[in-house]
Amino acid sequence: MEPGAVATELTDHITQPEARAASKKMAETMTPLQAEDIARAVVYMVGQPRHVAVNEMLVRPTDQER
Repeated sequence: MEPGAVATELTDHITQPEARAASKKMAETMTPLQAEDIARAVVYMVGQPRHVAVNEMLVRPTDQER
């Protein structure tokens, strides 16, 4: 699972002021994923029949740049 930008308190724990400011600015320009978004993706993956292997999943906000 490769989640994109997720709503989290991580930016509050960044110690470098420039990195913290950049992270907060990026978060302000998009609607980040919520925990429920990732949970739905996990439920999808584990809910597949035994013969189905979900090897990779990339989940990103629609307005997140690469």
